[in-house]
Amino acid sequence: MTSPAPALADDAVPKLPRGVRLSYDEARQRWLLLAPERLYELNDVALAVLKLVDGRRSLAAIAGELAQTYNADAAVILADAKELVHGLAQKRLIEA
Repeated sequence: MTSPAPALADDAVPKLPRGVRLSYDEARQRWLLLAPERLYELNDVALAVLKLVDGRRSLAAIAGELAQTYNADAAVILADAKELVHGLAQKRLIEA
């Protein structure tokens, strides 16, 4: 059984650490998260969140923007974004 993810604050400001970047790969026709000696293909949800990670926006602001864009519940998006950021932070692909 896995333990629950530690709570991230709504005002946490995620950013990509040095050496990690979001990049469009023409050969694969896909967005990728690139890290030293690692490559991650992103699903649509992860891509939507990561496109807004700029080191200035909080998780709440990212969720609010996505809620407006997709006409969805910001609270649901915020919960999903926190889970995503936590998972990426465990792999050292994001700082929050």
